[in-house]
Amino acid sequence: MLYSRFAAFLQPYGERPRRFVLALSGGLDSRVLLALLGQFIRSHPQHQAQVVHVHHGLSPNADAWLARCRDWSAQAGLAFAAEHVTLTLGARISVEQQAREQRYQALARHVNDGDLLLTAQHADDQLETFLLALKRGSGPAGLAAMAPETPFSKGKHLRPLLWATREEIEAYARGQGLTWIEDESNQDTRYDRNFLRHEITPRLVARWPGLRKSVARSAALCGEQEALLAELLASRLAEAVQPDGSLAIAALGPERTGKQLIRLWLRQQDVLMPSQAQLSQIWHSVVMARADANPQLRWQQVEVRRHRQCLYLIRQWPAIHHIQLPCTLGMPCHLPQALGTVLLQHTGRGQLRSPTPDEPVTVRFNPEGIEAKPVGRIGRRKLKKLFQEYGVPSWNRRRTPLIFYGDQLAAVAGLFVVDAYRGQDCDLTWQNDVFDVQC
Repeated sequence: MLYSRFAAFLQPYGERPRRFVLALSGGLDSRVLLALLGQFIRSHPQHQAQVVHVHHGLSPNADAWLARCRDWSAQAGLAFAAEHVTLTLGARISVEQQAREQRYQALARHVNDGDLLLTAQHADDQLETFLLALKRGSGPAGLAAMAPETPFSKGKHLRPLLWATREEIEAYARGQGLTWIEDESNQDTRYDRNFLRHEITPRLVARWPGLRKSVARSAALCGEQEALLAELLASRLAEAVQPDGSLAIAALGPERTGKQLIRLWLRQQDVLMPSQAQLSQIWHSVVMARADANPQLRWQQVEVRRHRQCLYLIRQWPAIHHIQLPCTLGMPCHLPQALGTVLLQHTGRGQLRSPTPDEPVTVRFNPEGIEAKPVGRIGRRKLKKLFQEYGVPSWNRRRTPLIFYGDQLAAVAGLFVVDAYRGQDCDLTWQNDVFDVQC
């Protein structure tokens, strides 16, 4: 029964050869999913599969769990990979949320174009997710809980067991003689989900046996409403989103519509959604702030800021003003923190003269105290003033690559060449995919 429904779920995705990426924690649910996928791949050899185990390092048994997951994957005949992540523990930081974010970031590295990520959430997980959203006071988007299919990285995220109960999954595992990992943290009711799992949902289901199906139906209805709203606002959102990924404030309209457009825009960026109170702060403290203000709102590892009457979503990165990178002529210089690459190369039709042998080229990020005279300008000015004139947002001024010949600034990538270093020998290009970097 379990396998037939699993295979039927995957059947529409199997019309052409696919690559499945299975998230394997080693617990009961993902252990069963591994067995099901192994059987499916043996029956459908045109497809490929990759198993990924994320090692959080939170348990003293984590290394042993990784080894067991590797062995089980080998027994199933599936390729295996492990990802190690490090969590920052401390007060005010949710270990559950951080572990989830790190886990999906690690999994995304294995999902290529058209790949399908499989995770083992089931009907009881759906019930818990719905209750947690209800506890937070979520609207239709949160109450939609988990969908069977969602976009993920360069492919899709599938939950093929969302219809099955925990009891059905355990019965299958015991019938197949499977073993699995029992994570000791799953018994810790200090975590909200564990509290619901052990203290609340068993009593609810005992009282109302059809509750799982009712919650699944309500979640699906909420998901349909969210999808319809997104469809109705799609054209307005497209008009509001600027080429650099920012959101034009003038296109937001009245508060109710504007807040919804902001939510849809944030969803496109794949970040943890702000609470209702935080969304209200974005509207009243950032969107509606006076014109000469520099407002911002931060939550988790991101913040929304306003610049030139647009909203920008900024990810929080560690400071890099102290970094100096050697830059070899003709070779891409890889920048930190997803800033792309800088390439200085001989072309004979560029903007820069060649560096002399005693002028080692470096890339730096600290504009503090530097003055420059761009080509075509009169007089020298502080980089801070030049960044303002060129429209570089304040948060990018220590993330914009500065090209040095020896100890002297020769160019600012994407902006200008310093007059004393102009020439036609070399061309400077900065390639990046980060929307909040002004090129």
